[in-house]
Amino acid sequence: MEKTTLLEFPTSFPIKIMGEAQHGFVQAIVSIVVKHVPDFDAASTEMRPSKQGRYLGITCTITATSQAQLDALYRELGAHPLVKMVL
Repeated sequence: MEKTTLLEFPTSFPIKIMGEAQHGFVQAIVSIVVKHVPDFDAASTEMRPSKQGRYLGITCTITATSQAQLDALYRELGAHPLVKMVL
């Protein structure tokens, strides 16, 4: 059975990553994103700290080219030890 998607590719797609605000967290996330989306502009990364500053929300808006690309990116981001949630 073929998997269907409502997205039409390529498409601009925001990925939100939440994790502990530790040294190297942003760099680790950006390197994972660039691995899957080589033309990702790291300067476009948006960051929002939590109220107490313990957590950091990162938004990376990518140009997604396929559902398989998104699936692989979500899997790798979700497996990172500092990542608490990927939306």
